Amino acid sequence: MHSAVFLIEFGAIILGLGLLGRVAGRLKFSPIPLYLLAGLAFGEGGLLPLPASEEFVAIGAEIGVILLLLMLGLEYTASDLVSNLKTQYPAGLVDFTLNAVPGAVAALLMGWGPVAAVVLAGVTWISSSGVIAKVMGDLGRLGNRETPVILSVLVLEDLAMAVFLPIVTALLAGVSLAAGSATLAIALGVAGGVLFVAVRYGRLISRFVSSDDPEKLLLVVLGLTLLVAGIAQQLQVSAAVGAFLVGIALSGEVAEGTHTLLSPLRDLFAAVFFVFFGLHTDPASIPPVLLPALALAVVTALTKIATGYWAAKRAGVGVKGRWRAGGTLVARGEFSIVIAGLAVTAGIEPALGPLATAYVLILVVMGPLTARYTEPVATWISKRRGPEGPHASTTPAPAKPQETVPDQDPAGRV
Repeated sequence: MHSAVFLIEFGAIILGLGLLGRVAGRLKFSPIPLYLLAGLAFGEGGLLPLPASEEFVAIGAEIGVILLLLMLGLEYTASDLVSNLKTQYPAGLVDFTLNAVPGAVAALLMGWGPVAAVVLAGVTWISSSGVIAKVMGDLGRLGNRETPVILSVLVLEDLAMAVFLPIVTALLAGVSLAAGSATLAIALGVAGGVLFVAVRYGRLISRFVSSDDPEKLLLVVLGLTLLVAGIAQQLQVSAAVGAFLVGIALSGEVAEGTHTLLSPLRDLFAAVFFVFFGLHTDPASIPPVLLPALALAVVTALTKIATGYWAAKRAGVGVKGRWRAGGTLVARGEFSIVIAGLAVTAGIEPALGPLATAYVLILVVMGPLTARYTEPVATWISKRRGPEGPHASTTPAPAKPQETVPDQDPAGRV
């Protein structure tokens, strides 16, 4: 009986996602907000809770994030990763300063104490790699000039989580400095080791994985990705980082074949991830913290746009690409919820969980909108203000060269 109920519930979820995707496609809009609203409607405190399929949806959501980051890694080569990390690390420092500080200040203003301030700083700092990967794919921007900048910021954030999560865990648990340092050293060692293997032995890994049989290629790549992601997570490193670095390690025909085979699976489980996020949000917990969450969301949306604009400008990207980079980085998601969940489990501040949930829901709905409309709105405002500005010149400005999308190989790499 339980299996029959599960099949009915899960089948209804998948069918509903398909219909919502069609609606979003006709409206030429990202389906992510619709998936989230569907999760709210059928989750805890919603219109029709679906308890039988909850555990399977949770596992599917985790697989969805892993596949999103694997596919994102396939768009990047190891040399691109290293060169961008070397050149974009100042963007990581700017990102931390502009986006972590507002969360810490908000927590202190609400009287939550220093530990809660560190936690909320992490919630407002980290963008959602899963949401952003999905949005860039939906908008067809994976080959744009600003995309390497966006990916560099996301990678720096994900790698920073290898340091931040052990620190937060140690603070919440009140463990000794020695124990916290040991956990941090392990996390850094694992992240560095996986990155070293991906960069140094990427060709060997691709040769090992390569197969002319699509079935064997799918099984080996998927199994390797889940294995590395699981080991990384077990050692206090993000599973997303592990999956991303597996994608980095794969190249050539293997990357092309993997992209083709895993795209449908990625889209399925990514949709499940966004529904799962909504399923675990009680709508009744949101109204009491809606105003502070909304204020924090507006402030940190603007700081993320500023971060992306600055990073893209520093990389020599044109003005339109800078605005697109900033708008794309706005969404928060899985990491923010993980960080807030650690604090809720430790019981340091009862209101922190609902506030973080409302904050992430606002930005995960706002993120696809800012990604799509920040650049057109900024261009419109610029045109409106330009001719009327005090320093407007009667001499027409020289035409700027049009931004072009760089050449790609068949795998879609920049």
